[in-house]
Amino acid sequence: MIAAERAHLAAADTPTETASLAAPTTQEPSATKVTMGTSRAVAVQTTDIPHDEGPSKMRVEGLNLFYGEFQALKDVTLSFPANEITALIGPSGCGKSTLLKTLNRMNDLVEGCRVEGRITLDESDAYRDVQVNDLRRRVGMVFQQPNPFPMSIYDNIAFGPKTHGVKARSELDDIVEQSLRDAAIWDEVKDRLKASALGLSGGQQQRLCIARALAIRPEVLLLDESTSALDPLSTAKIEELVCELAAKYTVVMVTHNMLQAIRISTKTAFFLLGEMVEAGNTDDVFTRPKDSRTADYVSGRFG
Repeated sequence: MIAAERAHLAAADTPTETASLAAPTTQEPSATKVTMGTSRAVAVQTTDIPHDEGPSKMRVEGLNLFYGEFQALKDVTLSFPANEITALIGPSGCGKSTLLKTLNRMNDLVEGCRVEGRITLDESDAYRDVQVNDLRRRVGMVFQQPNPFPMSIYDNIAFGPKTHGVKARSELDDIVEQSLRDAAIWDEVKDRLKASALGLSGGQQQRLCIARALAIRPEVLLLDESTSALDPLSTAKIEELVCELAAKYTVVMVTHNMLQAIRISTKTAFFLLGEMVEAGNTDDVFTRPKDSRTADYVSGRFG
């Protein structure tokens, strides 16, 4: 039944969504007050967390996030299974992108941000036991708009490895080629690696940004609406690429396109007003939701 429903939905709508990548950070900011991993008791929300999924690569427990007095995330507990694609869905302003940025401490850059609870990467506390630059190397991020650096295609990919100490030209050559191959763009750019990355099309720039993220050998890949501004053909290429990458990486994606979540994710979490309302197998969330709010959202009654 779900296969037929997927086919029907895919025929009814064509996705349009965009991505990019943040440059490596070499200095840990001090604007954010971080209280992760404190010894106080943390209320752990377990409702609707499936217990038959694979081992978690990352997990958040009792996560609360504040911007000043405003609470953007409320007691969120969610696991991200290794080598699977987890989709975060919900209306604008519900907290899904905030959660994504919390996973690799991008919210450290926001003045007045306060984080409470616990985030783990391979069972290690990501805020207390993992150095921030190492965390951002292991948890790469691609943002909504393609943001290639104003330099050559080659130098865009080599930028991250150079920042992390790779100097040998032969090693950089190998990393650049493999990253572009992994991002399914090597054949399109192999003869113009010295050309400016700004001359690429929007879809190519997006795949270049994904290649740039892969160049530093991350273990988790965060995608924040990575196809939202692309044409349907480019979107299809990115979706196919993400499915292939899940064999090597744990993928967490934010999307407003529910059909996209149905097509490529194995797990979906629905957020509303800073709360995680429901999480589980994607087919179950879309066809057998446990919460009426989830049912209303996935059926298009609001959002």
